Amino acid sequence: MRYIDDFPFEIEEVENFWIQLSDGTRLAGRRWHPKDVAVYPLPAVLQYMPYRKRDFTAVRDEVMHRYFAGHGYVSVRVDIRGSGDSDGLMYDEYERAEILDGAEVVEWLAGQDWCNGSVGMLGNSWSGFNSLQVAAEAPPSLKAIITSCSTDDRYSDDMHYMGGCLLTDLMDWGTVFFGNFPRPPDPQVVGDRWRAMWHERLENMPLPIESWLNHQKRDDYWKPGSVCEDYSRIKCAVYACSGWLDGYSNTVARLLSNLSSPRLGLIGPWKHAFPHAGFPGPTFHWLQEAVRWWDHWLKDIDTGIMDLPMYRVFLQEQVPTQAIFNSVPGRWVSESVWPSPDILEDRLYLSEHGLSCSPQRELNTVTVRSPVTTGGASGEWCPGGTGGIGAEFPTDQREDDGKSVVFDSESLSDQYQILGAPVVSLMVSSDKPQANVAVRLCDVSPDGQSARVSFGVLNFSHRDSHEHPQPLVPGRSERVDIKLNDCAHAFRVGNRIRLAISSHYWPMIWPSPEDPTLIISTTECYLDLPRRSENSSDDWQPEEREAQGALHGEITWLREGSYGRSKHIDDLEGTTDLINEVDEGHYRLEQTGLTVGGTKHEVSRIRENQPTSAECIVERSQQMGRDDNPISFNLRARLSCDRDKFFVEGTCDTYESEKRIHSKVWNLTIPRDHL
Repeated sequence: MRYIDDFPFEIEEVENFWIQLSDGTRLAGRRWHPKDVAVYPLPAVLQYMPYRKRDFTAVRDEVMHRYFAGHGYVSVRVDIRGSGDSDGLMYDEYERAEILDGAEVVEWLAGQDWCNGSVGMLGNSWSGFNSLQVAAEAPPSLKAIITSCSTDDRYSDDMHYMGGCLLTDLMDWGTVFFGNFPRPPDPQVVGDRWRAMWHERLENMPLPIESWLNHQKRDDYWKPGSVCEDYSRIKCAVYACSGWLDGYSNTVARLLSNLSSPRLGLIGPWKHAFPHAGFPGPTFHWLQEAVRWWDHWLKDIDTGIMDLPMYRVFLQEQVPTQAIFNSVPGRWVSESVWPSPDILEDRLYLSEHGLSCSPQRELNTVTVRSPVTTGGASGEWCPGGTGGIGAEFPTDQREDDGKSVVFDSESLSDQYQILGAPVVSLMVSSDKPQANVAVRLCDVSPDGQSARVSFGVLNFSHRDSHEHPQPLVPGRSERVDIKLNDCAHAFRVGNRIRLAISSHYWPMIWPSPEDPTLIISTTECYLDLPRRSENSSDDWQPEEREAQGALHGEITWLREGSYGRSKHIDDLEGTTDLINEVDEGHYRLEQTGLTVGGTKHEVSRIRENQPTSAECIVERSQQMGRDDNPISFNLRARLSCDRDKFFVEGTCDTYESEKRIHSKVWNLTIPRDHL
């Protein structure tokens, strides 16, 4: 990214200002705006999240918000209730108070004398979530949003559950969120009351993993924050973005398919980030496009933004099979509407010979009984979703293919393009009432290298309903459909399409209580692929300009970051440890003197042939504060199980100037609910 400081408008910053809500709560905000007051009133653009505007996200906030201000907007960053320098307490994600506060903030901004009454809202991840959720409240002044790397479905497509299976990313994300609670407000902003506010947060902080594990099916806990419950509530224009490596890429197509308001969708090859900061590349100068979006919806300027195709995606090919890489070969393609009439369904049938264009006539069954270690090449469910640049991408799938039942096509004589969600239909039985299945779509090159294109998982108890799960009847065959993640991929000439099926996918998903044996009747099974027609309309191409952002404030690195990912196999004990280590470094923001730093050590451990031996341990150390009063936290969470229960342990030790001032411990037992 190229950082610039030359804009149409000279920029001024209000480092902190207060928004007083109707209940008396004060929220802390940071504001950038054009210096020349003669340009007022102007539209406001809001980003609203708990990640501490003054330290944790200060650098990336400046890159984007200064850019918007330099193009004629009042760009605003607000800490939600109970976070940063704002009043109150926070207990969970996307609480009702957070969303109602957000709608009130929108109207507060619209009523300021420097605002023309039009407000936009945007965000990546948390702030992308609540942009959608606030939009569903339909505050009158909210004209448009940009939502990046977010979800419309908090149960089925978030870092807690997928296909009714428990995601171990719940632990990774749970400790990141956990680490938000003990951070104090800044004395330079809130004054002498900072310590009382801090200790109130320490005394009231929850262990978020507890709430999520107490709701293992799609109950009323998940519905209020899921805009998919009623898309019609969203009236404003929506621009949805994501990346194919992001855990939330499915949201974009669903929003395009179900919203009735004006909308655009964009998916690049990136992990969990705004497009202008996308990694791996290629990326493009997306902030310029965001300004075109705001100009159209907030200033009534015809920028041509809505003449773009509704859905623009990066069509990947020959994706590297490495834990981290810099770029992906491929090209941009587009569809004028979504769903697109140019996407055709091709059905490939499972047979003893692999994947075939014709159904198999003779009766044939295959047995799937994968080792519990199957999934070691899965990578993280959401690379980059918990910060840092760790080695979190899926690697060569041959490791997992060898532990799965695989069905290969013949070598392709022509390039084969897909865009959308592949679906696998299986006729399957299990010898256990509780079982999971993982299905992977892979691209196999002539040298045998296997790259994961998409995947899906299903807890068979959720085969008919995430809200009302029912165990399998052992030995009874049932039809199940497994929708894989949306993807855009071009299989090259000479490559093969592979479908891999396993009964475990650790450590991506938590193992079933018993080790199941699945019997699949291949005579009645098939894979539906969303083939993109070669006759599709002319494809959009981005302007060939390097991604740009505003120059951010000076930072001084006190410790450089690093990362590592490794596997340790103990043949004597029969255990496999998958280890993720991330050092985010430690740096000082020279504008405020605040420091930020952190490390993570994550171990996912399992013993061969023992699904209930699974355990996940995440340890985080975080540093913040100022040189004259450093503050740090040591966080630890452990999840383990037996056949009937989950066991959750958590600790948080808080230090001020190296003296421990607070400690909290959790030891919880939570029943397994069809999981």
